[in-house]
Parts: sequence; C-alpha cells; structure tokens
Amino acid sequence: MDEDDVLSDDEQNVKVEEDEQDDDNENKVHICPLTQDTIVPGLSLLCRTGNGLAHAFVKLDLKDKGLTDIEAISNFVHLRFLDVSNNLLTDLSPLAALTQLLWLKIDSNAVASFKQQPLQDLPYLQWLSMGMNKLMDVEGLGGAALETLNLMRNSIQRVQGLQYGRLTNLVNLDLKGNNLESTDGIYLPNLRKLYLAQNVIKRLEGLEKLERLVTLHLRDNLLETLDGISPNMKCLQYLNVRGNRISSQKAIQSLVPVSGTLRALVLAENPLAESEEYRLGVLAQLLMLERLDKEPISPEERVDAEERIKELKWEETSGLEDIQ
Repeated sequence: MDEDDVLSDDEQNVKVEEDEQDDDNENKVHICPLTQDTIVPGLSLLCRTGNGLAHAFVKLDLKDKGLTDIEAISNFVHLRFLDVSNNLLTDLSPLAALTQLLWLKIDSNAVASFKQQPLQDLPYLQWLSMGMNKLMDVEGLGGAALETLNLMRNSIQRVQGLQYGRLTNLVNLDLKGNNLESTDGIYLPNLRKLYLAQNVIKRLEGLEKLERLVTLHLRDNLLETLDGISPNMKCLQYLNVRGNRISSQKAIQSLVPVSGTLRALVLAENPLAESEEYRLGVLAQLLMLERLDKEPISPEERVDAEERIKELKWEETSGLEDIQ
C-alpha cells in the first residue's frame, strides 16, 4: 500500500503543499555573490600596471561558479582578461570599473539586454563573447575598440542597432543560432566575417553596406534565392548557403556581380545541388571559383565550363540572328 493511501485528506493536502514548496525551492536561483575567496584562486598573468611602477594580476577566470552577483570584482581595476561564463549573471554593471579590459567572455549567463550595461564604456575592449544568454535584440550595444563579437545562440530577432558609428572597428560578427528572418540592419562597412547560420533568414537585405566583407556564412536558413547579394560586396571570397531552399540555377545569377572575387561557394543540401550537371552549371556562371562544396574545381571541370560558356554565347548569337 502506498503512503498516500494511509493519510487523511488534511494530511494529504499538507503533503501536496510541502511537495510544491520543495519544487519551488529547487526552481529558485540560489544567491551566490562573488567573494574574495573565489577571486584569488582565479587570478593569473602578473603584469606591470599602466604607470609601470607596480605589478598586478590582469587575468581572472570565474567560469562555472554559480555566480549571481560580481560586485566584488570592481576593485580589480587592472584586469585585462576576464571569463565569467557559465554563471547566472543578469547585471554586468560592476564591469564599469574595469576600464583596462581587452577580452571578456560572458557566455551561458542570463543577460537579457545591452541597455544599461557598461560594455560600451570599456574603451579598450577588443573581444567580447556573449553567446547563449537571453538577448532578444542588440539595442544599446557599442564599443569603439571592439573587433570580434560573438552573440551566437541567443534569441535575437532583429539586428537594428549594429551601426558603424558605435562599432567602428568590428571585423568579426557571429549571430549563429538566433531568430533572425532578415539580414537588414547590419551597417558595418569594416566587417570582414559574418556568421548567420542556423537562423530563419528568408531575405538578404542591406548587404550593400558590407563593402569589405570577405566571409558570409548562411548555412541552415530558409533562403530560396540569393537576391540581395550586392555588387558593392567587392571583397567577398567565401559564401556558404548550405542547407537552404535554393532550387534554380537562376539563383546563381545573383552571384555574377561578385564573381571576380568569389573563390569558394557551398551549395550542398539545397535542391539545386541534386540537379544534373549541377557543378558545370554553377561553374559556367562563376568561372573564377576555386572550390564548390569544399571540393576543388578540377582542370577538366574548368575546360568543360569554358566550353559551356562558348555554347551559351553561340546560342544567344544565333537567337539574335533569327530575330533579325
């Protein structure tokens, strides 16, 4: 016989309330502020301070500590490298005192917004990773010295706010695994590498502003065409659109304006890649390609593509003569 079978109704009600209270206690976040005892073991890399007259530890590792509050860190003003990943942080305001930071990792926390956070006030911060937080937008994000920014696996739905005036030196941006439907809003002319895989992108918009982009990664989205690839993208060398919904050779025509620089294209796992003479059809439009789906273009394929181009030109010429 189960324990519940021998309890009175009142006793059963009390037991249910106790069970629910236990569940609530398990779901509550245990308050775990940062202490001196936690900080000291994580310090390393002894360097001269800015005035050259003293030494201080400039690297601090606080990952996997269950921290909910890092107020005590504000006294360590000489820190240049800080890892607070895999904690429970929502408020980063204590970082405002760490004006010497160069490198900051905040992955796997609970930060929901850049607003009222001090990150844009860190004048030397060059590398920032905030993957796997609770961000839904990028409003309030800035950093004049920032060069690399990782925002992968958040819940970002739009990227309005990534403006050149606030992120002048940004060259690497990772937005993989968010909820983006469009590429519009990224006005970063100095950007070199952009990672947008595993979103729900249906439209390529605003790319004409990315004049120095070298790498564009769009794997596992919902693209049916490549409309939106701009002739202004005159530095583009690598494009990955694997695992989308591109089905027609006509989509490749959108890449012709950047064919002079494009050297590697990944189209595998699209319906187009299953068609006959797929590689030949792509290469006939993009003769300067060196790799297609990570396979080098062979000399034989290049010869065949050149022959295909001649055939197409002859067909066009013959068609004009027939019309005349």
